Amino acid sequence: MITGTTANEIAESVRQQIDAGILHPGDPLPPVRALAEQLSVNRNTVSSAYLALARAGAVISRGRAGTIVAGAPVLTEEEGFAPETVLRDLGSGNPDPDLLPLPVLAEVDLRTPALYGDALIDADLREWATAWMRQAQPREFELTVTSGAVDAMERLLAQSLTQGDVLGLEDPCFLSSINTVKLGGYRPIGIPLDDEGMTVEGLAAALDAGARTIVCTPRAHNPTGISLSARRAAALRDLLVGVPHVLIIEDDHYSLLARTPYHSIIPEGHPRWALVRSMSKFLGPDLRLALLASDPDTAQQLRTRLSPGTTWVSRILQRVAVGMLDHEATADNLAKASAHYAERNEALRVLLRERGIAERGDDGLNVWVECGTDARAVSESMMRRGWLVRTGGVFRLDGDESAPELRITAHTLDDAEMRTFADDLAASIAEARIAVANRSRR
Repeated sequence: MITGTTANEIAESVRQQIDAGILHPGDPLPPVRALAEQLSVNRNTVSSAYLALARAGAVISRGRAGTIVAGAPVLTEEEGFAPETVLRDLGSGNPDPDLLPLPVLAEVDLRTPALYGDALIDADLREWATAWMRQAQPREFELTVTSGAVDAMERLLAQSLTQGDVLGLEDPCFLSSINTVKLGGYRPIGIPLDDEGMTVEGLAAALDAGARTIVCTPRAHNPTGISLSARRAAALRDLLVGVPHVLIIEDDHYSLLARTPYHSIIPEGHPRWALVRSMSKFLGPDLRLALLASDPDTAQQLRTRLSPGTTWVSRILQRVAVGMLDHEATADNLAKASAHYAERNEALRVLLRERGIAERGDDGLNVWVECGTDARAVSESMMRRGWLVRTGGVFRLDGDESAPELRITAHTLDDAEMRTFADDLAASIAEARIAVANRSRR
């Protein structure tokens, strides 16, 4: 039985029961009103206790669905190659290492050391990044450098949400975003996508559910490759005008490689916003660095955890980044990489359409394939044919393993290999449909 007359006593009573194994992960706590009546205390006292427990990660608030005891989050898969596989891996989501501008590293000047108390952002990087970000967001902003896009996302969510708070995420969604939400104890509301990007109806539903933060990928959405149209972006902006308290985060991860234009959903004059641009896709995943433009208040909150002597981003990495970005050969390298990914993906899409296989998306490193049947069965059949592909269920917020999609990273295949892959995929889909039909008749 939960006891106590103050918020601290009630919270401590719950923690003791969790530690003693009396309360288990997933067990519901009494409704606030019921526990308040039982303990003869004000409902605000119980609410404060539950809020403190949620902030400590001991419980999860599910809004009107009540509060439950938290368990260790079950994380989803990560991007990357499958270790020690003999199969041809088309599920990695990686850029082509041969198309990264790594040779210019030899010309980067790293001789001047950065010391405690120096500026957080390298002066040359600040100049380059400010001009680049201003092209996308011609409004007042401040620049922040983080240790990659995932670090930026974690910091933004941590300063705007507490455990149990609602945020709107595209569904399907980037793997690292799903894990960030699970670790933070936030309550995601999935926003569907169509061929023009995040849907207006989905965004409205997330806002109605109490979302305090919205995360949107404006182009080359991972995993689908869908990009926002100008019309859809305008409709989303119109909807967001009425919610100035909502933090809008745009994850423009593909930026310098994108073939589609950047259309922002951030309304003019919106007080809380951030644009995140990672360096991973075009400079390399190992360069753990991202640029973040945001409103001044958000930037100030980010700086409370990014300061010399605590968790600043290495100035050496910053100089490497700006040295690569500003090098005379980089523009041609990026254009070559962008053209290669686009051409290879379109070649695969054509082959899939010729075989009656539906696909979506128009930009990015991947092709989203709609199998029309259980993708797990398709994946197993492809493995027997020597291919490793990634099922779409891991990108779903509900983790639905029976989702009928695959995400294919096929830009390393030549024309002959791509035709073989397309033939094998068509055969595997047909085989999976028969297997699923046979199971349903049993």
